Amino acid sequence: MKSTGNSSPVPSPRAASDGGMNQCAAVIAAEFQMPLHYPKYSKSDYETMPEWKLDRLLDEYSLPKRGDVNQKKRFAMGAFLWPDQSQD
Repeated sequence: MKSTGNSSPVPSPRAASDGGMNQCAAVIAAEFQMPLHYPKYSKSDYETMPEWKLDRLLDEYSLPKRGDVNQKKRFAMGAFLWPDQSQD
């Protein structure tokens, strides 16, 4: 905010135009925490992984947990395996 010399501050045009998005982005950034390590599972690990472990892994990377266990496995393989690792 800018001061006009009197006691009432005047909001800057940018502060008024972003609709509070900077505050929203700051809250989201404060909640997201990047894990230190990339998962090192193979395709066969994902294929046999229980649903609770998939859910935990997807939560750790702030990824959605939609669908049944097979959809989650396909999503995790697509997200975490390099193309050459997807070929078994």
